[in-house]
This record gives sequence, C-alpha cells and structure tokens, in this order.
Amino acid sequence: MTDAALIWSYLSQEPLLWLTATLVAYVLGDRFFRRMNRQSWANPVLTAVILLGVVLWATGTSYQTYFEGAQFVHFMLGPATVALGMPLYDNLHRVRKAALPLVAGLLAGSLTAVISVLAIGKAFGLGPVMLASLAPKSTTAPVAIGISEGLGGEPTITAVLVLLTGIFGAIIATPLLNALGIRDWRARGFSLGVAAHGIGTARAFQVNETAGAFAGIGMGLNAVLTAIIAPLVLHLFQ
Repeated sequence: MTDAALIWSYLSQEPLLWLTATLVAYVLGDRFFRRMNRQSWANPVLTAVILLGVVLWATGTSYQTYFEGAQFVHFMLGPATVALGMPLYDNLHRVRKAALPLVAGLLAGSLTAVISVLAIGKAFGLGPVMLASLAPKSTTAPVAIGISEGLGGEPTITAVLVLLTGIFGAIIATPLLNALGIRDWRARGFSLGVAAHGIGTARAFQVNETAGAFAGIGMGLNAVLTAIIAPLVLHLFQ
C-alpha cells in the first residue's frame, strides 16, 4: 500500500497523467457508445465525464490539478471551433439556397436560448454573476467562456453549463426530431448545432454527414450571433 501510495503521489504530479486519463475515458466512452449501437443516451462525452468524475473523486484530486494536466484539450477547442468553418465553405451553395430559413432558424434558436435561460434564472432569483454565466450556455465552449468573462460571469460555471447543454441536446435530439416528424437532414443538423453546439454537432455527424455539416454551420453562426445578442438581452434583464 505504501509503495502504491508513493507511485500515485509521483504520477499525480505529472501533467500527462490527466491528459492521458481524459483520452482514455473518451475512448472507453466511445466503445460503450458503439457497443450500444450508437444510442443517443450512451453519449461518449457523458460516459467520459462520469468516468473522470469518479476517478477525481476517488483520488481526491482537485479540478485545478486535473485542469493543469488536461488543459491541452481545452486549448484545442479553439482551433477545432475555427475548423468548423470548413463545412460552411463546402456547403456554401446549399446554404445560399436555404438562406432565409437558416436565418429565421438561427434568430429563433439564439434568441430562445438566451431569453429562456435568463427568464428562468431571474424567476429563481439568481444574481447578476449567475445570469451572466447562464446567458451563453448554448454556444460552443471557447466562445461561451469569452462571452461570460466579458459580461462579468464565472467562466467555470459557464463551462459546466455548456457541457450539460450539449450532452442533453445530443441525447434528446434524435427522438425529439423523430417525434416532430422532421426528416430534412439540413434542418435536423442545423437545429442541433444551434441548440447543442459542439457535442450536438458531433452527434449529428454520427447520424448523417449532411446533418453534421449543417450542424457545424449552425454552431458557428450561433456563436457569432450570441456574442452580439447576449449582452443586449442580459442588460434588459438586469
């Protein structure tokens, strides 16, 4: 036991440990997802979060220690988000044909996401910091954190809310859209990208390539629009 404790004490100080743990957790989550025939409830990100949470709790590791080792993954969120501009370029001709519905859907999705969460937060008596943290929760993490910081929110809370929003959206999207009778892959993907950002976009790519491409478009456009409207709407609620 003493030797094991010494080994763990040494390994826990190495930054690569938590980066490796993050990657291993996702690989295990992805295998579970495939074993379950890609069911939406078996989302690999959700599984990875649960596994990592259990490991951090069992080892008594603080979030700060974990983040110091896994921050390379956080750094890669920025380039990954920018790279989603490729689907927009590749599908530019299709976007032009459906420009009006896409703009209408983007405005409806972005405004609903911001207004609804602020209205609920206000109804429960949340303070200005929490409201600022809530406002960008439907936007991809790098953009949401930047918006939260600019509005005076708590970036850590925003990051958690973004993660929960993405996981929840990815889980309910397929059964919900099926129940609503929405068959157009462009509409399905775009709505998922607007509402559930990167995790939703990943889910869309798992289901259909066209849906994934339009999810990436929705995610990117929603990030830009939310950065504009979130401060305005938040000002009205405050």
